[in-house]
Amino acid sequence: MSETYGSPNDHQEHCLYEIRIKGHLDARWAERFESMSFTHESDGTTILYGPVVDQAELHGLLRKVRDLGLPLVSVIQVDL
Repeated sequence: MSETYGSPNDHQEHCLYEIRIKGHLDARWAERFESMSFTHESDGTTILYGPVVDQAELHGLLRKVRDLGLPLVSVIQVDL
């Protein structure tokens, strides 16, 4: 069973990314990843999903993951 919080902003010209982290991200962290939705997966991971404007924004998101001490599992660019 998966639970999804928020919704990704649907901007044009953005790439979509799926960032998987180990553990279930608490809903209180949603504002830290405001452009992303997140889903708790049954395997104990959380998937952050949403549009990313460019590599600088992607690195900023990954820096937030690191700064929160969240174990990064994978980063995937999702085809539209």
